[in-house]
Amino acid sequence: MVARATGVMNSSAPLECDTDVDISASDKLFRFVVHGVLLNAIGAGGLLGNGLSVLVLSRPQMRSSINCLLVGLAACDTVLIFTSIMLFGLTAIYPYTGAMRYYYYHVSPHLTPYAYPLANVAQTMSVYLTLIVTIERWVAVCHPFRAKALCTSSRARWYVLGTATFAFAYNAPKFFEAEVIAEGNPESGEVIYCVRADMNFRTDRYVVVYIHWMYLVVMYIVPFSALAALNACIVKQVRRAQAERARLSRVQRRELGLATMLLVVVLVFFLCNLLPLVTNAFEVFLGDAFENLDPLVKTSNLLVTINSSVNFVIYVIFGEKFKRVFLKIFCAGRIRPRGLRDSPEHTRDDSFASCGERMSLRLARNGTLRRSDLRSTRTGPGRQRRAASPAPTVYYPAPTPSTDISIASSEAPPSVLRWNGNSRHHF
Repeated sequence: MVARATGVMNSSAPLECDTDVDISASDKLFRFVVHGVLLNAIGAGGLLGNGLSVLVLSRPQMRSSINCLLVGLAACDTVLIFTSIMLFGLTAIYPYTGAMRYYYYHVSPHLTPYAYPLANVAQTMSVYLTLIVTIERWVAVCHPFRAKALCTSSRARWYVLGTATFAFAYNAPKFFEAEVIAEGNPESGEVIYCVRADMNFRTDRYVVVYIHWMYLVVMYIVPFSALAALNACIVKQVRRAQAERARLSRVQRRELGLATMLLVVVLVFFLCNLLPLVTNAFEVFLGDAFENLDPLVKTSNLLVTINSSVNFVIYVIFGEKFKRVFLKIFCAGRIRPRGLRDSPEHTRDDSFASCGERMSLRLARNGTLRRSDLRSTRTGPGRQRRAASPAPTVYYPAPTPSTDISIASSEAPPSVLRWNGNSRHHF
């Protein structure tokens, strides 16, 4: 995320920060449409969707390691959306319409030094929780016999806590990057507040090493490379399983659907963070030429907000159990989805899988599937008991504890922070 501001005011009336001076009407209109209209509208929908996601994923029947991680991801996305609205959405209204001047010059400047680093913390957590979710699915899909020990709810809580600790530690310097100054007009007696970068703290070396290169490596190169490699392995295994889909049990098909849904989540993550990656690379390698790409910065902020807002839609479309529990909570007695059982409280998968006959398969200690004795329900003259023939066994995806359901943001700070007016806040 990048914010740029200075605290020098314009001597002419009305009183304003120098970042609001000489801004063209077309730039103000573009910022109003992208941030003031689209970002605010999408962000409001995202706040609602993430709230519903947390409500559904927190239900007792939804308890699992993957859903614990997804609750943490939804919480981070909620913080990121909220801070984006405060930093970008609401501040885009005044320059174009003239409304909300008090918020623009009094409320926002005092919130920005805290909302800006918190937004970066939430963004870092969102990126790395997405990576952890992918790692969890990779273990469950590609190493199913280790999933029972590694993919547990207690471990997932520690993963979320560890990610939060790392995010706060990495973004701690951002709490010291900005300062608020008061500017007044002696004639009118009006006082406004402007935010500017603390140049004593933001030295040239700090900007080059921490803001440019560390951000590029920590927020893009490392997570993007890991996500690409892990999802390539998952896609390969999913395609192999789809070739044998007719032989998969209900539990295994549900695991396959969960893996597919999380692949969609990661794909949306890649698409929405591609433009921020490009703008950050331009800033690192092109320097001042980045000044001509301000519309891309504003668009990338919108894409980050979209990425934090759409997971609920993905869960509803691809998450069978998520959709079932959601309908049970909000549409009980009114809508009865076809093909879905009435009570999501009794939807936990057990260790039995159907082979198309009235007999059960159980997982033996040596890792093989054994068919239980077939007992004839009817006896009589001429009827003989038939010997059971071996049943087909499919090990992918192996059922993992309580992972039968379905669920499962980035920015590059440029070198100078602008915080007000037509400022370039950039995730």
